[in-house]
Amino acid sequence: MTERLRAVFDTNVFVSAFLSRNPTSPTQELIRRWQTDEFTLLISEAIEFDLAEKLLEHNIALDVIVDFLALLERLAEWVDVRPEQVEPVVSSDPDDDAVLACAVVGQADYLVSYDPHLESLGEHRGIKITKALPFLWAVRGDRPPE
Repeated sequence: MTERLRAVFDTNVFVSAFLSRNPTSPTQELIRRWQTDEFTLLISEAIEFDLAEKLLEHNIALDVIVDFLALLERLAEWVDVRPEQVEPVVSSDPDDDAVLACAVVGQADYLVSYDPHLESLGEHRGIKITKALPFLWAVRGDRPPE
């Protein structure tokens, strides 16, 4: 049996899933696959706070946000990231350091993001940093198309 994948989603991945009108979008499929327990989603207080803020900025209904945050509380694995565990890695966007810290402390295999500051790292301490589609292929056990 293969080991269960562990992933951190940057807030832009959640926002993409909420804003997408395409039910077959990679971000929506990842949210569904997480809800059916196909991989472990790691979340931290900083990510949750940023997510709530970003969803409000995108005019997502408050009751939808509250319901989704409650779902995270129940199903995601919470990572307690202490301030001293947040390393200054992304000088151009220090908020990204909290996302990286969640991945490091939570021993993630993947950090999924559309943020060019994070993407440009490629990997950090053995954690693959990728967009949603390559992570979806990993969850499905698919090979990327040639």
